[in-house]
Amino acid sequence: MEPLIAYGASPRATINLALAAKALAFIKRRGYVLPEDVRSVCYDVLRHRIAVTFEAEAEEIDSEKIISEILNKIETP
Repeated sequence: MEPLIAYGASPRATINLALAAKALAFIKRRGYVLPEDVRSVCYDVLRHRIAVTFEAEAEEIDSEKIISEILNKIETP
């Protein structure tokens, strides 16, 4: 996976991911965030923050596919 990423999300991206998940939980009238909230907003927050290499583009792999792979590897608590 690493050779396909030119640069990844910054610490600011994780802050914005948390804020977006909190906002979604608030919209759903909850005072807490669920893992599903994070997964729901993850693509929108990280899509433009992950740059793929030329090799990834040649293999038609975009940032959404990389995010999907990462999310599938993480265990949900």
